[in-house]
Amino acid sequence: MSTKTDIQKTEDAPKLHAGLTQRQISMMGLGGAIGAGLFVGSGQAISIAGPAVLLSYLIAGTVVIVIMSMLAEMVAADPSSGAFSTFAHKAMGSSTGSTVGWLYWIQLVVVIAAEATGAAAIVAAWFPNFPQWAWVLGFVVLFTGANLLGVGNYGKFEFWFAFIKVAAIVAFLAVGALVLLGIIPTDEPVGLANLAAHGGFAPAGLTGIAAALLIVIFSFGGTEVVSIAAAESDDPQGNIKRTIKSVMMRIMFFYLGSVIVIVAVLPWNNPAIVDGPFSAVLGVLNVPGVELVMSAVVVIALLSAMNANIYGASRMLYSLGTRKMAPRAVTHVTGKGVPANAVLGSVAFSFIAVGLNWIWPDAVMPILLNVVGSTIIVIWCFIALTQYILRRRAEREGTHLPLKLWGFPYLSLATIAMMVVIVGIAMTDAVARTQLLLTLGLTAALWLVSKALRLGAAPQHQR
Repeated sequence: MSTKTDIQKTEDAPKLHAGLTQRQISMMGLGGAIGAGLFVGSGQAISIAGPAVLLSYLIAGTVVIVIMSMLAEMVAADPSSGAFSTFAHKAMGSSTGSTVGWLYWIQLVVVIAAEATGAAAIVAAWFPNFPQWAWVLGFVVLFTGANLLGVGNYGKFEFWFAFIKVAAIVAFLAVGALVLLGIIPTDEPVGLANLAAHGGFAPAGLTGIAAALLIVIFSFGGTEVVSIAAAESDDPQGNIKRTIKSVMMRIMFFYLGSVIVIVAVLPWNNPAIVDGPFSAVLGVLNVPGVELVMSAVVVIALLSAMNANIYGASRMLYSLGTRKMAPRAVTHVTGKGVPANAVLGSVAFSFIAVGLNWIWPDAVMPILLNVVGSTIIVIWCFIALTQYILRRRAEREGTHLPLKLWGFPYLSLATIAMMVVIVGIAMTDAVARTQLLLTLGLTAALWLVSKALRLGAAPQHQR
C-alpha cells in the first residue's frame, strides 16, 4: 500500500479541498449509521427475534467494527476519495475496482431517492394539502444545494443533523433508564422480566436471530462514508485513527442501549413496536405529542442520511472519473473544491423519483428498498477480501503501514468466513435471497461491462 495521500493535485485529477475536521467526520460516521434503520428497522428485527435480537446486534456490530477497522488500515496507508473502490482496484484490478465503485454509487443513488421519499411521506401526513412529490422535490433541491456549497459547509450541516439524532437517542436512553428503575411511574410495572417473558429470551430460536441479523446489518450501512470523507479532512491519517474506534464504540452503545430499553420496557410482541419502537416506549409515559416528536426525529434521521449519501455518491463518482471508469466531466471541480457534475449526476435519479412519487406515491418506497436490499453485504465482502490481499502484499514487500488491524491474518479470514455465513443465511430467506441474487447479478453485469470496455487506469492519488 502506498503511504502517500491523494491530497495533492495531479494533471489528471482536479483537487478537492481539505475542509472537514475530525469532529465533523466523527459525527458523519455516527449520523451515517444512526438513521431509519435504528428508529424504524429495530422494531422489525425485534418482532422477528424477540429479546434475542440483542445477539443479532452484537454479531452485526462486531462485524462492522472489524470491517471499519479494515477500512481504517487501508485509508491510513492511502487516503482516497474512492476509498474501498480504489483499494479493490489496487488489490484485484481495474474491473473489480470499477465494479465496487459503481455498485456502491448505484446503491447510494437509489437510497438517496428512498430517503427523500420516506421523509416526504411523513411530512406530507402533517400537511395533507401539500403533495408528497413536492416535498421530495424540495428536499432534493435543498440538499443538492447544500452539497454544492463546499465540503466545509456540508460538514457543518451534517454535524448538526447528527447532533440532533445523537441527542434524541441519549434522551431516550435516559428516559428509558428512569422508567426501568421505577423513578418515572407508568400505568403498568415494567422491568427486566420482559426479557424472558412471552416465549422466553429467544422465542424464534436461532432462526429468528439469523433472520433479524439481515435487517440489523442493513441498519449499520452508512458507516463507510467515514472512509470517503477522511480524504477531504485536514489530517486524513490521524483523523481515521481517532475516528474509527470512538465512532464504532458509540454506535454499539447507542444501538444496544436503545434495543435493551425497548425490549425491557415493552413485551417484544407488542404490535406498536413494529410501527415505531421509540414512540411505543415513550407512549407508556402518556405524554402528549410523543409520536409527533419521534416522527420529526425520524425525518431528521432520513434527511441527514440523504445528505451524507449525496456526499458519498458524488465523491465515489468523482473517483471513478479520475480513474477513467466514468466520464471525465464528473472530475470537474469548482473553486469551492466541489465536484459539481458528480453531485448533479448523483441526484439526477432523485428528480426522476419526484415523478414516480407523483404517479405512484404509495409504491415508490418498497420498490426502491428492494432494489438495494443486499448491496451492503456484497460491498462488505469486497472490503474484507481487499484488506486481506493488500495486507499480505504490504507484508511481503515490507511496506510500512501507519495503522494495522490486529489479529491478522486470523481475524481477516474469520471476517471473510463470517460474511460467507451471512450470505448463506440470506439465501435461506425468500425475500433476502431474491434481493441478494439481483445484487449478485448486477455485480456480475458491472464487472463484465468494465471488462468489455476496458475501463480504468492505474489507481492514482486523486484527492
